[in-house]
This record gives sequence, C-alpha cells and structure tokens, in this order.
Amino acid sequence: MIAFRKAILTDHQDIWNIINEVISKGDTYVFAPGSSKEKMLNFWCGEDKQTYIALIDSKIVGTFFIKNNQPDLGSHIANAGYMTLPAAFGKGIGKAMGEFSITEAKRLGYKAMQFNIVVKSNEAAVSLWKKLGFKIIGEIPDAFDHQQNGLTNAYIMYRKI
Repeated sequence: MIAFRKAILTDHQDIWNIINEVISKGDTYVFAPGSSKEKMLNFWCGEDKQTYIALIDSKIVGTFFIKNNQPDLGSHIANAGYMTLPAAFGKGIGKAMGEFSITEAKRLGYKAMQFNIVVKSNEAAVSLWKKLGFKIIGEIPDAFDHQQNGLTNAYIMYRKI
C-alpha cells in the first residue's frame, strides 16, 4: 500500500536521491543533469510549495509538490511536480501520487491544476495525466532540450478539480 505525508527535513536526502536519479537522464525534467543537491532541494522543498512523499513499507519511493501556478489573481490554480524512484517504476506510484495530489489540491482550496511543461516524448506521463482527467490545452514548440532527441515539444495540461 502506498502512503503519503508531508515531507520533513529528515526526508531531504531520500528526496534528493530520487531527484538526482530522475534528472540525470535529461529526458523528462527541465533541470540540468548534474544540478546541485542544494539547488534542487531549495526548489523542490521551497517555501512556496507543499512538498509530500510517497512511501511503501516506510521507504520513500516518490515525491511531489503542490504550489500556486501563478501569484495573486492566478493563485486559485495549482501547479505540481512529481518524481518516482526509478527502481519503483511500474508499481502505480505515479498514479497514486496524481490522485492524492488532486484531492489534496482541492482540500487546499484550488479550483484547477495546470502543468506548464509536460515533455511530449514522455509518453508515460502524458498518458497518466490524460487518464486522470487532464486535457492538453496547448503545445509549445521546441520547449525542452531533450538530452537524446534535441529540441522537443511540450504540452500544457489542465483539469478542473
């Protein structure tokens, strides 16, 4: 069973391990492979975010954050980011984090969720978000410098909650 809770300071090393592994390939996230631990934890666990972890048998297997997509008059729409420990792929962690985050964002008072850059070639993510009710509302040409494929389009995905 997958459990969720807010991240605490003692989770940061495990969160960093997940982030470092995920961004190392340069194929799904805008962060440069080799980004520093300090930079990434400051971003992922920043004061502007609610950061969570996913656990299986008390082991951290995923992490996500929820934040305002825009300030002030755009703050009713949530933005989020998700990462799963690569060794735990295929266990439904991404789907469970997505479902939990939608419910949590609604509980926090958000009216919708928007992802500003979902790499088009990341078919697993695009498929998951579609299954969870997100629609592609835009496509940004050459938005992502994919480390294997070069410049790649990205989607903006959105759903009401």
